Amino acid sequence: MNPQFQSELDALIDKFAELVTGSSSPEMVEKIKAWSIYNHIHRSMPALTSHWNQSHPEGKAAVRALFEEIRDLNLQLKERNKNMEQE
Repeated sequence: MNPQFQSELDALIDKFAELVTGSSSPEMVEKIKAWSIYNHIHRSMPALTSHWNQSHPEGKAAVRALFEEIRDLNLQLKERNKNMEQE
């Protein structure tokens, strides 16, 4: 892959992670990548994710935990931003 494109894409993903969760740490960026890819596959090919979930129950549980973590972080970030606007 083109190194400049890769660098620009990495910056986009970092910013996306920050805007969704409030963090752009390397660990969070990896979680956002996994969350995004799974979410896209689930929306575009739900039968594939359904089959994968049945074949990999531990993976399904890990994805569920990841979705919950990202959702919770996003809700916390929204609450912090809402409180800052009120001040």
